[in-house]
Amino acid sequence: MISLWNLPYHPQPSERPYLERLRTQADEHAEVGVAILTPAECKVVFGVPLANRGIQAVWVRVVNRSATGTRLLMTKIAPDYYTAREAAGVCHFSILKRLLAFGLLIWFILPILFLALPFKLFATRRANRRMNECFQTLGFPLKNLAPGAVAEGIVFTPQEFGTKVVDVALVIDTQVKDYLFSIEVPAPHVDHQHTLSASKGAVETVDCDLETLKVKLAAMPPTTTNARGRRTGDPVNLVIIGDFSTVIGVFASRWDQTEIITFGSCWRTVKAFLLGSEYRYSPVSALYLFQLPQDFALQRVRDSINERLHLRLWSTPLRFEGKEVRVGQVSRDIGVRFTWRTWNLIRRRFR
Repeated sequence: MISLWNLPYHPQPSERPYLERLRTQADEHAEVGVAILTPAECKVVFGVPLANRGIQAVWVRVVNRSATGTRLLMTKIAPDYYTAREAAGVCHFSILKRLLAFGLLIWFILPILFLALPFKLFATRRANRRMNECFQTLGFPLKNLAPGAVAEGIVFTPQEFGTKVVDVALVIDTQVKDYLFSIEVPAPHVDHQHTLSASKGAVETVDCDLETLKVKLAAMPPTTTNARGRRTGDPVNLVIIGDFSTVIGVFASRWDQTEIITFGSCWRTVKAFLLGSEYRYSPVSALYLFQLPQDFALQRVRDSINERLHLRLWSTPLRFEGKEVRVGQVSRDIGVRFTWRTWNLIRRRFR
């Protein structure tokens, strides 16, 4: 039965399970809290699937501890952030989309729909107005924050996966104070969530001074290989020193992580290749070093999926000043071609 007057729009803004994952930082200037909503939480809270529109909700709380006013720089969290009204507009109900959802059945119920159309237009407009109010109420207030005041709400950002770097920047007494958060976004599955959690057996670490480290690095294989070690691949041209959380936090602000290879991710890769479009999290093929595939890979998309920068990293048993030493490979892709040498039929050209 078709409802003439109502659309099923039932947001639940009081549901706030994401606050259980709240990350905080505090100093004499401010106390800042950040949490990222999952797609399922967004659908419950806002009543519409934000993830389907490419929007990610970041909850931010700011307590101004300074003696002067402060305000949040939205563009530091995301240069292309959405205002609350823009995010609501992207998610608005469309009468045309609802009619197309009937498919071929629309020809049989067309007379009823024609009579009901004025009522549906009114119901759609009313639901969209309620949506505007919901998003506006939940959005982070764009105003100056007085000393001792508290502001909290949602910042609507483009969707990202893997490790999301949230830079909460506050203007305090003409100075910009940054509070950086590196937060793991649970979906989809990126490679390091699997490779780093898999046990590779106990490895005895080797502490090195600078000269010893240079010698041991020089003795390592100069290139990657295929799985059987019979063909050489890209040169090993990178050394990074630091624990994983530091490394991923530094790179995540400019580099995207990669999805694991599944049927779904391969299909998205092929679709992006055929359409010449962007796929920021496309799987990266495995290269081998120490007879092992990379621990994880990062990438930067250029004009299309055919042109990307790839960065692969492998752990080593070496330690310098107590910090982990990783070796890696950076390449610049200039194209994609199909090949029978890989199971997913894709091979990249690089320079």
